[in-house]
Amino acid sequence: MNYWLMKTEPATFSVDDLAASPRRTTMWDGVRNYQARNMLRDDMQKKDQAFLYHSSCATPAIVAIVEIVKTGYPDPTAFDPQDHHYDADSDRSKPRWYAVDIKLVRRLQRVITLDELRAHAATKLKDMLLLRRGNRLSITPLDVSEWKFVLTLE
Repeated sequence: MNYWLMKTEPATFSVDDLAASPRRTTMWDGVRNYQARNMLRDDMQKKDQAFLYHSSCATPAIVAIVEIVKTGYPDPTAFDPQDHHYDADSDRSKPRWYAVDIKLVRRLQRVITLDELRAHAATKLKDMLLLRRGNRLSITPLDVSEWKFVLTLE
């Protein structure tokens, strides 16, 4: 099993939106970064788990645990001219962008803020990509030790 951190802007799509989705499941779409796309397409597997992270908000924080329930498939929003994620250069025969389906496993007992994570940046979370200067990826892998440690902060 692999572990991930998936960022979302709560003003656009929050843990509350995921909880209100049918079967607490949704398509994770709209990723328009090649490195993150490659993870969606090539690396994420069914049963992998991820922390859902609220970013670009007053208090950035890990708020929930989600599970990958459908592996990478062509992102339909790339082909829809009415969608703001539309990519006119995307070709159905050679899809450029991918999505996965995620399901809410549970909300955290309490959110774990970015400041709390940063407090461990020199020790237990020294390799966590989220904490690296300049990292803007919407999806980052976590190793099992990072996953387990973050859960102890809950």
